[in-house]
Amino acid sequence: MYKGGPAIPRRLILQGDLNKNFIVEVYPLCLKVIDSRDNTLSVIQISKKASIHELYDKVCAIHKLEQEKITIWDYFNKRKYSRLTVLDRTLEEYNLQMDQEILLEVPFDGSQTPAFRKESTGNELALVPMQPSRSSVTIAGGPALSNGYSAGHSSNLIQGNSFNSVLTDLDDGYDLLSTMTKGDKGGLAGLQNLGNTCFMNSAIQCLVHTRPLHEYFLQDYSEEINKQNPLGMHGELAVAFGELLRKLWSSGRTPIAPRAFKGKLARFAPQFSGYNQHDSQELLAFLLDGLHEDLNRVKQKPYIEAKDADGRPDEEFASECWQNHKARNDSIIVDVCQGQYKSTLVCPYCRKVSVTFDPFMYLSLPLPLSVTRTMTISVFCGDGSALPMPYTVSVLKRGCFKDLSQALNTACCLKSDESLLLAEVYEHRIFRYLEKLFEPLSMIKDDGHIVAYRLPKNHDELTRIEIIHLGNAKGTSDILSSGDRKLFGAPLVTCLPEGAQTAADIQIAIHKVLAPLLRRRSNFSINHVNTNKENGCATGVNVDRPVNSCNSQFESRNHKDKIELEQMTCGESSFHLFLTDEKGLSSSPIENDFIIKFDQSLKVLLDWTDKEKELYDASYLEDLPVVYKVGLAVKKTRQESVSLFSCLEAFLKEEPLGPDDMWYCPRCKEHRQATKKLDLWKLPDILVVHLKRFSYSRYIKNKLDTFVNFPIHNLDLSKYVKCKDAGLQSHVYELYAISNHYGGLGGGHYSAYAKLIEEDRWYHFDDSHVSPVSEDEIKTAAAYVLFYQRVKVEPKTQPGGPSDPHSPTC
Repeated sequence: MYKGGPAIPRRLILQGDLNKNFIVEVYPLCLKVIDSRDNTLSVIQISKKASIHELYDKVCAIHKLEQEKITIWDYFNKRKYSRLTVLDRTLEEYNLQMDQEILLEVPFDGSQTPAFRKESTGNELALVPMQPSRSSVTIAGGPALSNGYSAGHSSNLIQGNSFNSVLTDLDDGYDLLSTMTKGDKGGLAGLQNLGNTCFMNSAIQCLVHTRPLHEYFLQDYSEEINKQNPLGMHGELAVAFGELLRKLWSSGRTPIAPRAFKGKLARFAPQFSGYNQHDSQELLAFLLDGLHEDLNRVKQKPYIEAKDADGRPDEEFASECWQNHKARNDSIIVDVCQGQYKSTLVCPYCRKVSVTFDPFMYLSLPLPLSVTRTMTISVFCGDGSALPMPYTVSVLKRGCFKDLSQALNTACCLKSDESLLLAEVYEHRIFRYLEKLFEPLSMIKDDGHIVAYRLPKNHDELTRIEIIHLGNAKGTSDILSSGDRKLFGAPLVTCLPEGAQTAADIQIAIHKVLAPLLRRRSNFSINHVNTNKENGCATGVNVDRPVNSCNSQFESRNHKDKIELEQMTCGESSFHLFLTDEKGLSSSPIENDFIIKFDQSLKVLLDWTDKEKELYDASYLEDLPVVYKVGLAVKKTRQESVSLFSCLEAFLKEEPLGPDDMWYCPRCKEHRQATKKLDLWKLPDILVVHLKRFSYSRYIKNKLDTFVNFPIHNLDLSKYVKCKDAGLQSHVYELYAISNHYGGLGGGHYSAYAKLIEEDRWYHFDDSHVSPVSEDEIKTAAAYVLFYQRVKVEPKTQPGGPSDPHSPTC
């Protein structure tokens, strides 16, 4: 594309521990080297997978120094964190970040007085502090030993990763020796942005202000760490999250730089590595699932065969499904964050009903305004009975081409002997026909051009002619087809009647389809053309009768027009036609002796001469409307609001499965597009609600800024819960945290609102900055993920007395 250029070499690196993938490291790590001798700064680029030894070699080459005489420090935030001495470790393992500083020290006498010594631990090197830590903050909350590690866990907590477990105590911008100042409150520490990590900071702040998780990770949870679970992260994710939570709750208002935690994400979830913006909800889903697997109390998961209800009551079958789920999945996350919903599938053919009860971690609710999509399509008459007409229809956003075709059928009053052929037009050609009826509408872009041709119902059995226009008309493209002639306008499609196979038949069909474009004429149809079969030319056009009386805009053709049409001779009325190939790269004139092959579809170039331009008004073929034009309608939509309950009802509404999500019916023994209905059966103590503001497909990326009116207090979901055996369990919830997204796609910014556990007051967590905010300010159109906590039901004081839901509890 760029006709060559200098080579840009990039390293191919292996990313991830569990799911290993090779990726091209497009942006190498950029490090700022500060020379302690004169405070000069130099910048180096090096792979994050490079070893510390490679870093020393590169720094020595730049500064012309000997490796044995220098020391390099991790100088994040202009503070010495750790000395980079384990030469076979990578920069990624030391959690070095993009654009951060490292400190180069060169002793004057060439000697070194290392603050750390190297000790052999099996086949690994570990950094051991010379002075014991005096902090009571320890791994997994266990009691501290003299070296600062947990009694329940040695420094080799995660086998094969002693380096990482030690380094986390020295990282994250957190001083183990620091203490909270008087008046500081726990939970008010911000998280430093490490380069587009606001999505991670927002999600973490919501989780660390979740009361059950806060209480759990401040205790000794070491006995529940599951290092053998093949679906987990060997307990490392749970330990990293627990350490970060304790630091956030014990550092007063000092911001934390979550470098160690980000390093774990890069290892176990490579999709979140690098410095691009990501989705806070996707990170939350990974964290909740990862924490569950790392803390799963079930060490050996039993095999349990899935069974059908077989007519049993829902209560009995739901209880059995939940017990089977708990037999394999038992953790603090399951205890407080997982609920259960009922899924009902109905076969549209045999009416077979299948009921399952499945667990859920969060509810992803659609915004009702995003259910439908408005589309504008231009409809052309293949028989020349009317002018092109745009139609605007409303279809399901998750629908398919068939839904669009049916909506157009109704809109344009399609006759029983007609059918529509949909096509996408690009650069004045038909880019493709939309004949696969079950392809999703998401394949069509809003700024695309879609047309529909009214053709006979049996058009698949007839010879189809696709007419492409060539000339110098207004609005032509830059594509040259022949000399200075350019393509223009929208292609036309018509069909030859049965038996038609000559060049004269093509001329007749094109005269007919262009008839509505005749200047100063209306309400007509070419019903008969006198042809001379000897020379294959059309010798005259005889218009006998009007055919479309419903088009009142057309006027009757006068006698002068009729005489003018009948005076056309073969030479004067014939169009200049050329047969072209599929890509339009070659063309050949259609001669009088041209014979159409059986079952052949033709692409024909119609060369518009000055005579055709005088006779026909080509402006009707130009300026096709786009599928959807962004304008006032969008502004109006953004001003509208919906309630959280309407979002929930849209989620629970019965709907057909998509064509790519067919259900195998055990009775029909076929894949069917069944209808699916979800119902809430069991609600968790912590209810996470995800508002689906983002939609992604092959062509369309969109964000809805619709304001969702969600309750802060007393969210009552009783009427949506179908289980009648819930007893005294409350279905009333209180809001305690929100993950917000501001801006559009491909960027934007995340922040969080959270209510401090120890006081009834909201705070805004915007990366490092934390500030109080009033309850009236937390309801915005930026709300993306909502966190609710179940309200405890006070026992009834007397039979029939009211119950009083008050303080949230689990």
